[in-house]
Amino acid sequence: MSTSIQQALLAATQQLADQHDTASLDAELLLAHVLHKSRTWLYTWPEQQLDTKQIEQFNQLVQRRLNGEPVAHLLGTQEFWSLSLQVTADTLIPRPETERLVELALERIPTKATWRIADLGTGSGAIALAVAKERPTCQIIATDQSMVALQVAKENARLNQINNVIFLHGDWLAALKDEPPFDMILSNPPYIKEDDEHLQQGDVRFEPDSALQAGVEGLDDLQQIIEHALSHLKPGGWLLLEHGYDQEAPIIRLLQQAGYEQIEDYLDLAGQPRVAAGSKPL
Repeated sequence: MSTSIQQALLAATQQLADQHDTASLDAELLLAHVLHKSRTWLYTWPEQQLDTKQIEQFNQLVQRRLNGEPVAHLLGTQEFWSLSLQVTADTLIPRPETERLVELALERIPTKATWRIADLGTGSGAIALAVAKERPTCQIIATDQSMVALQVAKENARLNQINNVIFLHGDWLAALKDEPPFDMILSNPPYIKEDDEHLQQGDVRFEPDSALQAGVEGLDDLQQIIEHALSHLKPGGWLLLEHGYDQEAPIIRLLQQAGYEQIEDYLDLAGQPRVAAGSKPL
């Protein structure tokens, strides 16, 4: 019995609907991936018949999605900002809310600036590459303690033809010990409490714990960065950090205690506190 694109999408969406709010989108992305076509193409040719191999590949991907694997891992790519990024099980999947961090960084960086900017814990390279693309006259230093993650980030820089990023291996600010001071430091560090029930739910089950968990209160890495970033910033330089929706108060307190100025916290598109900013005194 033959199966059309429309029939395959409908059946997959019904299968996925009980477990995923994005069932229809997931099905479209997976089938488009199998056919090497766009999602728009699927709806332009809904009666197109699938061959046996295509149906088999699609059903295998749908079953893996039913088992909880993230769509980004199944596709091997994730869209972020205006970039298509390779992602693996060794990196955090870039989230839309992290684009808010990029927006706030770009608001502070003059268009033709020649700033030196660090992205700590770069993972797939999402933040570093987005900023580097929008500010090509700046130099971005992207760090990570995972050599495997750095290889993914380097490949993403190559694929997106971005040449103003240097990648350094090391844990947080330790990777910058031989670098002169920066105009800006950015980071989306782990900020989930180690016993958070969400770690056992959804896509995060398939992502590296080291990119998610940060101690009992989820503040361990954020606190370390806040305390040590000042010595790596130029006077007037900025620190911008992504944090959890319920961490605004402790993050502001940590920034105040460390001596930052112009401290502000910003909401993401969902209206949740998400990014904290502070500057080094002049």
